[in-house]
Amino acid sequence: MKTVGIRELKNRLSEYVREVRLGERVLVSDRGTIVAELREAGADEHDGVPSGLAALARDGQVTLASIDSPPSYPKLRRVAAGLSTRQILNAGRGAR
Repeated sequence: MKTVGIRELKNRLSEYVREVRLGERVLVSDRGTIVAELREAGADEHDGVPSGLAALARDGQVTLASIDSPPSYPKLRRVAAGLSTRQILNAGRGAR
C-alpha cells in the first residue's frame, strides 16, 4: 500500500490510477494525515463493518471472520426456569 500527498497525487494522477487498476491501494495524505484511500471500484471486502475495524483489518492488526467461518462459540441452549445452578451444571455435564 502506497501513501501519497495531495500535490503529488494531483501531478501524477494517471500513474496512480493505473496502479489502482492493478489492485494497488493508495492512501492520500494531507500534511501527514491520511484523508482518503484510492482502491479499485467494487473492492470493498469489509462492507458493513465499522470503518475503524475495517482500517485495522487492512493494516493486518485484526482478522475479520468470514460468513463461512464456523461460529466462535457454541449455541446456548435454553434451560428450564426454576432450576438451581447445581442442577443446570449437572445436566450439562451428563453422567459422570
